[in-house]
Formats: sequence, structure tokens, C-alpha cells
Amino acid sequence: MLETRHGLQALRRADVVIVPSWRDLDKPVPEPVRNAVQAAHRRGATVVGLCLGAFVLAESGLLDGRSATTHWHWAEIFSDRFPKVRLDPTVLYIDEGRVVTSAGTVAAIDCCLYLLRRWCGAETANRVAKRLVVSPHRRGGQAQFIEQVIPLSGRDARLQDLLAWMGERLHERHSVDSLARRVAMSPRNFTRQFRKATGTAALRWLQHQRLALAARLLETTDRPVETIAILSGFGSALSLRQHFSAAFGVPPTIYRRQFGGTP
Repeated sequence: MLETRHGLQALRRADVVIVPSWRDLDKPVPEPVRNAVQAAHRRGATVVGLCLGAFVLAESGLLDGRSATTHWHWAEIFSDRFPKVRLDPTVLYIDEGRVVTSAGTVAAIDCCLYLLRRWCGAETANRVAKRLVVSPHRRGGQAQFIEQVIPLSGRDARLQDLLAWMGERLHERHSVDSLARRVAMSPRNFTRQFRKATGTAALRWLQHQRLALAARLLETTDRPVETIAILSGFGSALSLRQHFSAAFGVPPTIYRRQFGGTP
């Protein structure tokens, strides 16, 4: 259990209020918490909701009419509960001025490093990132890497099988039509059901997995970039460099230098 030395009264003088998560989405956020968060924001504090902390900000009304993100696994529940919020479950974090939200655990670190960079400068943020052994800067618009999901009901079994099948064939070409045929759905219904199960579109999920595989191969092997490009489905080193740099902010060779575990 996480214990704190101060109560909600500390929010009255805080410049930054961070809600790191939330313990139970089935129970409403207590009114004293909502009131304290609202008052801090009115006073001029920056309010940050990390991962499920975004639910607290939304229940407090701070996200109405704003863009926000949260952990992709809870995106559907969030959208149903807070229709006034423009939810984007595919990005790492979103800065709406004095209201900031992030996705899951690693994205929350990225979000905090981003805020540290904004307030204290790149040098300080880089020192902290080095201590944490994480990338010093990933853009908020970079995609969450959504791992294979476990469907919540038997009707999703076809998609579960499809995700496993896709994961073993990242090097092959796929289209929405071909994937829909494989699970005996119309392209339109497939697109809807896939997004409902994973929080993102099929081809975007595929791209995330290819990038994640490329990153793992760069971290754990000494294979040439050209070989990794083929194994991960990008076809060429040039294509891999373009997509990898857009997602991670650095080209594959520099990423390997920073995070590779091979000699």
C-alpha cells in the first residue's frame, strides 16, 4: 500500500498535481478528491493524470472538451463513461496546457520526462532518463505499443487466434480485406470488432508489433539492420529507418547503441 505524509490540503499550495493511477474504476472518485483537483486547477496548478489517473481528471470535469489519453486496455470504458472527452488511446501522452494525461506505466515515465524537460530543461531530463535507463525523449504523439490482447468473451476467440497468427507473420504483407476474410467477417465489421478488442486499427496494431519486434532485435541481437528490416516486415533498411525514427525519435543504429545488450 502506498502511504503519503500529507492529505488533500497539500493540493492547496501545489504547483503540480499528479494522479499516478486509480485504485478501483468500479467506484466513483470521492467528492473531496474531485473538489481538491478542481480547486488546484482553478488556482493555476498543472494537473496530470497518469494511466488510470486520467479517469480521476475526467470525473472531475477537467477533460470535458479536451483531448486525452489513457491505457489502451481501458479505452472503451473511458469513452463510454466520458463522451465529452476526445480520447486518443493510441498515443503516449497529451499536453493540453495545464491538463496532461498519459497512457500506461512506461508512457507515464515518458510523460514525466517530457514535463521535466519543459520545466527544468533538456539537460536535467536527460540526466534523470540516464539514471532510469530509459530513452530521454519520446514524443507524446508516438504510438503506444499494444501487445496482444486477451479477449473478454468467447465471441472474440477468432480475433485472439488472428492476433497470434499475425504475430507469427509480421514479415508478410497483410490488408484489412485479407485479415477480415481470415476471420469470416466483412471488412467493416472486422474493423469495428478489432478496434473494440484492441483499442486501435488492425494495420496500426500490425505496425506497432513490427516496430516492437524491430526494437527487440536491435536490443538483443547483432543482426544487420537490413536483416531486421526483412524479419520485422519493413522490407528494406530505408523503410525501417523511416518508420523507426518517426516512432522512437532516433534511427535504428543509434537506438541499438543506446539499448543494445550485445557486444
